[in-house]
Amino acid sequence: MPFHFGTTEFATRQSTAREALQSEGLDALLIFAPESQYWLCGYDTFGYAMFQCLVLSATGDLHMLTRLPDLRQAQQSSTLLHDHIHVWAEHEGANPANALRDLLTDLGLANKSLGYESRTAGLTDFNGRLLRAALPELRDTSDLIPALRRVKSPAEIAMHRRAAALSDDALDAALDITRAGAFEGDILAAMQGAVFRGGGDYSGNEFILGSGDSALLCRSHSGRRHLDVNDQLTIEWSGAYARYHAAMMRTLVIGPPTAAQTAMFEACHEAIVACETSIRPGAPMGDVYEEHAQVFDSHGLNHARLQACGYGMGAVFPPIWVDFPMFYEGNPMIMQAGQVFFLHMILMDSDAGHAMCLGHSVLVGETGVERLSRHDPQMLIR
Repeated sequence: MPFHFGTTEFATRQSTAREALQSEGLDALLIFAPESQYWLCGYDTFGYAMFQCLVLSATGDLHMLTRLPDLRQAQQSSTLLHDHIHVWAEHEGANPANALRDLLTDLGLANKSLGYESRTAGLTDFNGRLLRAALPELRDTSDLIPALRRVKSPAEIAMHRRAAALSDDALDAALDITRAGAFEGDILAAMQGAVFRGGGDYSGNEFILGSGDSALLCRSHSGRRHLDVNDQLTIEWSGAYARYHAAMMRTLVIGPPTAAQTAMFEACHEAIVACETSIRPGAPMGDVYEEHAQVFDSHGLNHARLQACGYGMGAVFPPIWVDFPMFYEGNPMIMQAGQVFFLHMILMDSDAGHAMCLGHSVLVGETGVERLSRHDPQMLIR
């Protein structure tokens, strides 16, 4: 049995998914997203980089088709019955989509109404073409399981809290050694080490860390440098526990901050508070983006802001820890109590050469939000 959740938790999820499948008029769902597989039965692997599929029938049966290296992974990490784990044969000319069609035939599902997930790293375009050639009548139902995953159970919220504590530990580790002359590699090692020492996992994407001109980047890159006497360091990271995330983001100022940096931080702080105030059950996600944009624009920082200010958190797998949807202009999706979001206020002023970022994860309650981080959103000067 997977150790993260008990049988009741998985039984509830599977029952909810079965009802959703039936309401869509489907006889079975072909599940390729690793997040969906993990949520339904605990199956935990990076084997989704190859072809694998979890089949959920309208009667509630679960069958997994995977490669031989993941046979024992499925046996040990999931609730799947061992005789419901099937291995497709690998050899020159092998077509795993045909093996899936054969499995569906054996299950009496091959000619039934079938949905599948296409919007996932778990189904490459190449494998997707094989799949649709083998089963041409499939219906894309990529949103079915993600919609069920958005509102977190109490057990899942506990995992997010563990992840948030690990994120805080990572920030503490960074603050301990960040100073003029510090090596970026040492800072990353300290942060990642804090997560591992706390019992955490690899995060869904790389920790993002850049100083100097690279503090204006929103992505990680190869190569490390030592911090100057007067410098800036942008870090975006997340603790991960049982694959659940609670991301954070900060720009640290090394040396005395300039007036421009101080003004940018004040705008970030005002914006994140405004965004938190606008998060409430029943409101559209687009409202949060509008608050973010209005604050930055009122400070004359329209040129430095981005076109999104956060997104959902959940149990996710590489290549990214984003658990859609995102806060962007006009997003009509309604927020619900029990959701977890990462809010990031990002200012990248290329003309001035300054970055300033402030971000943390929040839990949506019945009337507002709870910050999951124990760190106050204050300007960090080293």
